[in-house]
Amino acid sequence: MSESRKIEIPVSLVMERRTRRHGPWAYPQWAAVAVLKVGADGDGIRGGSIRIGSGEVEQHLWSGLRVSLHRDAAESYWYNLVGRQPSLFVICRTGRDGELTPHAVTADYDEAGAHLEADDSVFAVPIAPDIRRRLEEYVMANYDPAPPTKRRRKNWTEASDYGQ
Repeated sequence: MSESRKIEIPVSLVMERRTRRHGPWAYPQWAAVAVLKVGADGDGIRGGSIRIGSGEVEQHLWSGLRVSLHRDAAESYWYNLVGRQPSLFVICRTGRDGELTPHAVTADYDEAGAHLEADDSVFAVPIAPDIRRRLEEYVMANYDPAPPTKRRRKNWTEASDYGQ
């Protein structure tokens, strides 16, 4: 199976919002619960509440997201897959209303790190088996590691530009 082009995997996301209390203040604490592969493509990101608990816990389902796989990020995908906890990274932004909204889902930890530096919220979620299989196939078809090279030892006994 040749996966040499850009691939998009449609996914849905479950986010959980807990209300935390600290003295007289209450604040939301968000967590990504799961990223699930869906069969049909949707247009645009849509969210909705799927369960409301005791008022302290809410779960929200977001659909219309995609995990985009790009050839130039295949090395990052490979390192993600062979790491201790292969993950998908959910990138969220805070809206004007103060609520957290999912912006993207990626398997590229370099991209996730860039979003962290830009003050976006990033959550790691374990990769679902069907998404992991698809990611592994993509990496096998597109990642060609550079051959290892031997470094030459520097001769420290030779004179340098800075003295002796």
